Amino acid sequence: MPIELKVNGRIARVDDDGDTPLLWVLRDTLGLTGTKYGCGIAQCGACTVHIDGQPVRSCAFPIDAVGASAITTIEGAVGPEADAIRAAWVARDVPQCGFCQSGQIMSAIALLRTAPQPTDADIDRAMGGNLCRCATYNRIRAAIHDAARATATPT
Repeated sequence: MPIELKVNGRIARVDDDGDTPLLWVLRDTLGLTGTKYGCGIAQCGACTVHIDGQPVRSCAFPIDAVGASAITTIEGAVGPEADAIRAAWVARDVPQCGFCQSGQIMSAIALLRTAPQPTDADIDRAMGGNLCRCATYNRIRAAIHDAARATATPT
């Protein structure tokens, strides 16, 4: 029986088993390969997507748990926070190998949507569990602060 998912604002019907991890449905069934496979046990953050705006590790999230929730992948991330994060990532030259970046960016977007002017502690908490083998953590933090300033509304 097909499962209906709302992905990046569109309805997708998939014939995968309900216990199939969302990551594999996104990548293999729907062809949305921006979300990466890292560890397969929800520990590295490379597979982070948003479900109803909340960051979720898609490698350990079965599609039958999605229900009517809206899924957003890196391909569908839009809005002022997404634009500011992407611009700051480029300006700060954050990516090295780039493998973890879609998960890092999705977590950073979610952070700015809940904490528009995050502290270092907020950033550490929100980005904890998003591993970067290239260790660009200082640039990631600086880029998030830059993006926060770029999206700040004047008082």
